[in-house]
Amino acid sequence: MPRCASIGLVTDPQNWQSPTNDGQNGPRYGEQVPPLAPPGGGPQPGWNVPSGWTPPPRPGLIPLRPLGFGTLLWAPYQVLRRNPKATFGSALLIQAVVTLATLVVVGSVTFFALSRVDSAPLAERDAVQAGAWVGIALSALVPIALSLVAGALLQGVIVLEVARATLGEKLRLGQLWRLVGRRLWPLALWTVLLSAVAVLALGLVTGAVVLFVTLGGAWVGLAVILGIFGVLLFIAGAAWLGTKLSLVPCLIVLERLGLRKSVQRSWSLTRGYFWRTLGVQLLVAVIINVVSQVVVTPVSILFSVATSLVDPNAGFDTYLPSVILYVLVLFVSLVLGAVATVVQSATVALIYIDLRMRKEGLDLELARFVESAPGSGGTDPYLVGAAGREAPGA
Repeated sequence: MPRCASIGLVTDPQNWQSPTNDGQNGPRYGEQVPPLAPPGGGPQPGWNVPSGWTPPPRPGLIPLRPLGFGTLLWAPYQVLRRNPKATFGSALLIQAVVTLATLVVVGSVTFFALSRVDSAPLAERDAVQAGAWVGIALSALVPIALSLVAGALLQGVIVLEVARATLGEKLRLGQLWRLVGRRLWPLALWTVLLSAVAVLALGLVTGAVVLFVTLGGAWVGLAVILGIFGVLLFIAGAAWLGTKLSLVPCLIVLERLGLRKSVQRSWSLTRGYFWRTLGVQLLVAVIINVVSQVVVTPVSILFSVATSLVDPNAGFDTYLPSVILYVLVLFVSLVLGAVATVVQSATVALIYIDLRMRKEGLDLELARFVESAPGSGGTDPYLVGAAGREAPGA
């Protein structure tokens, strides 16, 4: 046998037949023969794929592996598309309720208080006006408290939705609200604590500046310096603490921890990934803000122009375009606010999942949970050291 035949070369190209057909449609002499696919349809030869390698599973929202920077940016928007009724619907409903409560409570109190000021005798008008402003300020506490609780509920809903979407599950709005309702008060308490700390820090800076200004003289210059550095220090402190503690809502909802343990664990998970966590959240916030301004600014300009053209002595027909534009501005603001809340909360949830994949091998636990038999009652993969507890929505 010739040597060329022993090593598999074609010695007679005129009689050569393709091993994949009957020779009638085989390649002609000089044509390139495509490589044969291995049994089972795996990767083609020459791809340099390691033996036994398989791509990470992607049962739902994201692949079960540590996430890249790009995935952390686009995946939050996929949360809106994947389950819009539960995510966008929850955000829009909650924001609409808060807005309506603000208009009703604050608007009613303001109208009543200003009416009393107008009808009060001239000698008592100053005292009535002071009481009116106090009443208006106190009435604003009602929608503020409602917005804190509603914001905590919405953040918990989005966190839970991202966690279950990663496993390929799609819960309904009622299921999400019911499951998050069990952890609502820790979430609300955490939101109140954060707001109280922020208000206290700003109050200290503002109080010191006002005190130095009232002293006059050289103290005014010190007040200006203190105000500038105080604001910069507040921004830096808010960015640092906000980043280190940004995972607390995820830990309250998904790992069912108390406030103290959630704070400690969030601090630990973000250790070594501070700038990455801050950068992703900051970039997502900038993108949302730019898009919101592009959409809202033209409508706001139209509203301003329309109100400036209205004749104060005209009737309701003249005011009608302004009323329609105001409702349009309010509706656009509600929609953009709902989208922004969903995307930002989803970003935090994805950062939490990514950090646990990198530090604790959560991707293996998630893959094991996905591969288990449906309805087998497996333990929740997000819980830490809590075997035997059923997964939410299972």
